[in-house]
Amino acid sequence: MSTGENLILGIESSCDETAAAVVAGGRRVLSSIVASQVGIHRKYGGVVPELASREHLRQIVPVVREAVAQAGITLRDVDAIAVTRGPGLIGALLVGVTYGKVLAMALGKPLVGVNHLEGHVHAVLLEAHAGGRRPAFPAVCLIVSGGHTLLCHAKFEGAESAARLSYTRIGATRDDAAGEAFDKVAKMLALGYPGGPVIDALAAHGDPRAIRFAEPKMKGNPYDFSFSGIKTAVLYHLRRNPQLQPEIEARRQALARGECGADALRALATPATLDLIASFQRAVVDDLTARTLAAAAPYAVATVLVSGGVAANSELRRKFEAEAQHHGIDLFFPSRVLSTDNAAMIAAAGHARFLSGEREDFSLDADPGLSLA
Repeated sequence: MSTGENLILGIESSCDETAAAVVAGGRRVLSSIVASQVGIHRKYGGVVPELASREHLRQIVPVVREAVAQAGITLRDVDAIAVTRGPGLIGALLVGVTYGKVLAMALGKPLVGVNHLEGHVHAVLLEAHAGGRRPAFPAVCLIVSGGHTLLCHAKFEGAESAARLSYTRIGATRDDAAGEAFDKVAKMLALGYPGGPVIDALAAHGDPRAIRFAEPKMKGNPYDFSFSGIKTAVLYHLRRNPQLQPEIEARRQALARGECGADALRALATPATLDLIASFQRAVVDDLTARTLAAAAPYAVATVLVSGGVAANSELRRKFEAEAQHHGIDLFFPSRVLSTDNAAMIAAAGHARFLSGEREDFSLDADPGLSLA
């Protein structure tokens, strides 16, 4: 099959989603398949690395086959294979990297290693191409997820036909990532895993100004983040308010029965708890928004991209949209579907590197601490 565009097969296995996708020309998503492991890890309150690796082994072959079939092509039609090489869980990454290398070797296709964080940037570009509204570069990019909170400056380098993005780090979290803080607070409050979507849903029913959390004061780099203090403040609040413990236990029992929906948990939450949830979310969102937009001026950019799993949060989107408009910033988010981990973003990022001539040999290895900038 020939579309006149380079076809890239993307493979993503950095954490707890086994994903494969086919993207044409770095812009058109022909297929995107994601096998989630949330149901497996939920009862543990977080991702268990050994279980994640085992599930990736079980899912990788059928997920790739489904992505290729849905795209209406065969494996031999792809022009290159792009695989996430890091950062992430080492065992999970190795499954995708090893399978990608085997496919590339068997098919005689080029292999491209992709940084998972760069994938999140290209998730924004994928949808910008589809919508006809493209971001201007250089830009400030906020990548915010369960494992990462990174603020960087991005610009294109190289000839226009084969330009690729390069990144300079502006700031990053010094402790917990924002999504990690959401998950840990959700665990304290017995809201289940993953915590972000439930907190987002329940926060709409609380007063975000009921409890004031201190703004993190960063020594040195003012564009760094810290969320452990906000998380600890929630813990201290619960200790000062032991009357909240019975409802926490009631929710814990509901979760054990499999009642993990936001509506079921909201029915077991008092107004005081809903206010706490809303106030916590507001503190995290305000900090992310303020530091990101503050970085736009000294870096002389008029464009901000926000991506990663936490970019699906409705309050984060609302706050960024309001503040960006106030500051005259052109703001871009991916859709909620492409905010979370997926392989379409890996294929899109791989396409840019493929055009610039990047190729990996079969010594490519997973790098759990791979840096973007």
